[in-house]
Amino acid sequence: MSADRDFAYGAAAGLLGDLFLGDPRRGHPVAVFGRGASAVERLLWRDHRGWGALHAVVCAGGAAGAAALASSLVRDSRAASVALTAAATWAVVGGTSLGREARAIGGALAAGDVEVARERLPHLCGRDPQALDADGIARAVVESVAENTSDAVVGALVWGALGGVPGLVGFRAVNTLDAMVGHKSPKYRRYGWASARLDDVLGWPGARLTAVLAAAAGDSPRGAVRAWRADAAKHPSPNAGPVEAAFAGALGVRLGGSLSYGGRVEHRPVLNGDGRGVEVADIERAVKLSRRVGLLALGVAAVVSTMRKGGA
Repeated sequence: MSADRDFAYGAAAGLLGDLFLGDPRRGHPVAVFGRGASAVERLLWRDHRGWGALHAVVCAGGAAGAAALASSLVRDSRAASVALTAAATWAVVGGTSLGREARAIGGALAAGDVEVARERLPHLCGRDPQALDADGIARAVVESVAENTSDAVVGALVWGALGGVPGLVGFRAVNTLDAMVGHKSPKYRRYGWASARLDDVLGWPGARLTAVLAAAAGDSPRGAVRAWRADAAKHPSPNAGPVEAAFAGALGVRLGGSLSYGGRVEHRPVLNGDGRGVEVADIERAVKLSRRVGLLALGVAAVVSTMRKGGA
């Protein structure tokens, strides 16, 4: 087995681990990182971009550095290298848990229990559940499945293919920091600026690959490409726009519109305006599309890793 196959084998094993095991209920590495990042924040927080940038460097740089050290320790053992890659992949991807949460909410909606769906929605996204009816919850779930397919699966595989285990871990660390401090609240508008911008940069290739794969794996490739080209740039997020637009076109549904975060209402543009409104059954379709995209992304990442090693 050549070194260029280490990542492919390890990533495939990690995705299988995620498929069969999902996320651990206790001691998840991402949760451990989050607690550490919160501790650093308590020490460093100032209403200043520079201190926020230092926070991002300490947390994301520390995580990537630890991963690089671990990789160097197992460099001479291919079995250990594959095992480390598998463990890191399983730790950072979250496709199975994403699908489980989406399906749980979809099941509650299908049973007519909107209150249970509202209770579970915060496990998937940060929107105000009390401001949403059943259709609004279903739309929020489909949009979250689309965006998290890029953040929790494809983007991690892309950076793993480019940077090995440090790439996997570093990307997820930055993505986690963005979720923690990257939003535009008064407290984090300046402090979280660096984390948010770094997440935009690192998320760019994974988001475009997710959109391409959604078009290839969805029910309407032409619809996905059309919605991506017409509507993605209207979205306030440079990375969520292509992903959500491509998913909307691929599924033949209409996404976007008004939503509420922390009591703050946003009026976002409509994505794939020719599509119909989201229905409860579309949640399952979105989850299946997400799974297909993740598997295709694994193949692309394996090829990229081989090319990178071959050119080294």
